[in-house]
Amino acid sequence: MNQNKQILAYLKTGAAITPLEALRMFSCFRLAGRIYDLKQEGWPIISERLEVERDKRVGHYRLPTDKSLWPDT
Repeated sequence: MNQNKQILAYLKTGAAITPLEALRMFSCFRLAGRIYDLKQEGWPIISERLEVERDKRVGHYRLPTDKSLWPDT
């Protein structure tokens, strides 16, 4: 299973993901690139900035909880 499919399957569980989690779980060094790919496929991924330390923020990605917004698969 490629990284896009792994990350999408993880997001479908209702979980959110950060770049560090993607690196640990899927050996993915470019989470933003994978999120871009999934958005290009029509997935309505919500991108937010999460403050992890003072003055340090990381990307935080999740799918909306309303599954009617998800593309038909």
